[in-house]
Amino acid sequence: MPEKPKRSKVDFQNVRAEAGFLIREHRKTLSLGLALMVVNRLAGLALPAMPKFLIDNVIGQQRPDLLWTLVTIAATATVIQAVTSFTLSQVVGVAAQGAIAKMRKEIQGHVLRLPVSYFDSTKTGVLISRIMTDPEGIRNLVGTGLVQLVGGLMTAIIAFAILLALNLKLTLGSVGFLLVFALSMAFAFKKLRPIFRKRGAINAEITGRLTEALGGVRLVKTYVAEDHEGAVFGAGVDRLFKNIASTITGTSAITAISTVIVGAIGVTVLWVGGRSIIAGQMTTGELFSYVLYVGVMVAPMIQISSIGTQITEAFAGLDRIHELRAVRTEDDEDAQREAIHTLAGDVKFENVSFEYKPDTPVLKGISFHAPAGTTTALVGPSGSGKSTLIGLVMAFYRPLRGNVKVDGNNLVDLKLSDYRKLLGVVMQDNFLFDGTIRENIVFANPGASDEDARTASRIAHCDEFIERLDLKYDTVVGERGVKLSGGQRQRIGIARAILANPRVLILDEATSSLDSEAEALIQDGLRVLRKGRTTFVIAHRLSTIRSADQILVLDDGKIVECGTHPELIALEGLYRRLYEKQYGLMKDLYINPGEEPLVETGREI
Repeated sequence: MPEKPKRSKVDFQNVRAEAGFLIREHRKTLSLGLALMVVNRLAGLALPAMPKFLIDNVIGQQRPDLLWTLVTIAATATVIQAVTSFTLSQVVGVAAQGAIAKMRKEIQGHVLRLPVSYFDSTKTGVLISRIMTDPEGIRNLVGTGLVQLVGGLMTAIIAFAILLALNLKLTLGSVGFLLVFALSMAFAFKKLRPIFRKRGAINAEITGRLTEALGGVRLVKTYVAEDHEGAVFGAGVDRLFKNIASTITGTSAITAISTVIVGAIGVTVLWVGGRSIIAGQMTTGELFSYVLYVGVMVAPMIQISSIGTQITEAFAGLDRIHELRAVRTEDDEDAQREAIHTLAGDVKFENVSFEYKPDTPVLKGISFHAPAGTTTALVGPSGSGKSTLIGLVMAFYRPLRGNVKVDGNNLVDLKLSDYRKLLGVVMQDNFLFDGTIRENIVFANPGASDEDARTASRIAHCDEFIERLDLKYDTVVGERGVKLSGGQRQRIGIARAILANPRVLILDEATSSLDSEAEALIQDGLRVLRKGRTTFVIAHRLSTIRSADQILVLDDGKIVECGTHPELIALEGLYRRLYEKQYGLMKDLYINPGEEPLVETGREI
């Protein structure tokens, strides 16, 4: 918590690195944009010069022959401004959108390659904001923002030089007001930067909570929690509103200061300019041109204040992007690791300990050997460490102490990308993407043929319900597979694992969503899938684990018993107690002999 206020400030060392890379990458477009901007602004300087010649020469000296020349120059300058302005927005604007799209893809690719531990500690909404919102600020660096900033400064400097030539005394008198304006801008930006950075964090937090609420809408409705979620969301929106209100107040103050400065310069021009004309030190035409050039100089200064605010917001986004990019990906770590060409699947834990939080161990000195092609079942009370152990097998986490070895090699030294290509997983909360059934089945093997998908479906007994659907394998399953039943989603997950043809198979309560009939249907499929593969099973139902080559009984992060089902029953330890509790509960739930139990049981093993 104490660190957060410090991070509300933009780290300009990070910003310079990100901004410098972007500017170098788009230097050709920016150079063209700057060239167009220079031509545009130079053409814009022609019009303010016209009153001097019109009033002093055409009217004052009765030189109507100069009128056509002035009109031609003014018309040409106007056309040049219009053409360069349109071309500038097309060239630089399109380039900026392309840069935004590219950065979004890069950040998304980076995020997906981050370790699982990062996702455990970071809200989804925060990551979505980093990917979709933060890159928007790029348009103010590689788009028209930076070009307009440079163009505005150039215009102001040239206009200032012209004003000095027209009336040195009057211009020097106006400089003091401009210095006040510049100092007030610097102070305002310093105050606004942390507010803009905090806005991104608040917006990400709100997005995250909204994503969770919409994803868990059934749970919200079940517990009539609409008002609660509305209050949480509303509190976040109020915080965002206060943040935005603060920035509006700041930008409004900048605008007010700008108005005062412009007014002060106007009063100075009227007083000093009027006296200069009376004294014969300045012509009427020169005063008119002077007034217009003052506008040419001040207008970019006001525009710069607006652009400066936008670039400040862009810097805050770039700082957050840099912070995210600084997190090492699994690919970065893979660069120095040994490639895997073949895998038998021999897995060995050697005195492995693990903790999510310091000094809070979840696994304590775990040691066991799972020979290639065998099935290892994990049982134990909730919170005993079963899922964490599986997470270590899948290389989602690294041991705090000890080693996880695969085929005699330390898993830490092997390329994760190679290893995970040889994994197959059916999780307890089976995840389906909002696509067709076929797309979800071939997810682990996109190059698989339709026949391969159908074969995997037959083994997993998916074909029985798929063939009854109107669109069959082209049926869209909805977000997270919401249009299918829990058992149907689970069987598609099993078909997906079959098609992956893994060497190491993880079954995390793979049959938990199936009724007795559906479970019986796929047991043969699972046996085919397990054959010749190293399999780890977490299951509450004894029917899934009784045939395991070894059963590890975990309690409080330790393996307290190990053996086959008959051996553990004979041991009369924790496994026996869990078994008898489940078995006794099942007997109590039968109304008459031979009837099915009223509810699914055995949620302790």
